[in-house]
Amino acid sequence: MGDSLITIVTIILAALLLFVFPMITLADRTDDISQIAVQTATVDFVDGVRETGKITQDNYNDFIETITSTGNTYTVDLELRRLDENPSKKTANANSQVIGENTYYSIYTTQIEEELDETGTVYLKQGDMFSAGVINSNQTIAEVLKNFFYKITGNSANTITSKHSGVVMVDGQ
Repeated sequence: MGDSLITIVTIILAALLLFVFPMITLADRTDDISQIAVQTATVDFVDGVRETGKITQDNYNDFIETITSTGNTYTVDLELRRLDENPSKKTANANSQVIGENTYYSIYTTQIEEELDETGTVYLKQGDMFSAGVINSNQTIAEVLKNFFYKITGNSANTITSKHSGVVMVDGQ
């Protein structure tokens, strides 16, 4: 009786070691590859916008297509901080040529997408700031397996994230 129990436990442990842990490791490596792909796509998209001074519908669609090709779903957050060079506020500055200070106002993802749908291009000017953030919105296979076996990651863990931003270097028009 004792030998049978030890044999069953040994078979279960062998199955875990031979199948489950390599499967978790493989799923983890898949998440790593997805992370690299999403990070690269985000950096390329933001740098392209900074260098050209515009966001086009084609560039945005290519960006979305590239990140979704990893097999996951993502939440994309865009922010465009437009430079308002002269808001006409009086200052206590001794220079009479300066009327006001430079300020920024923000435009977010839905507003950018609406403008892309209407015109096909969002033009930026030198000094504007643009940022893009990406977070996976689904549970990857690695997260599901870790939740099942380890019970430590929780349901809200996002393993694939990326954020990049920068100042626009040229006028888009």
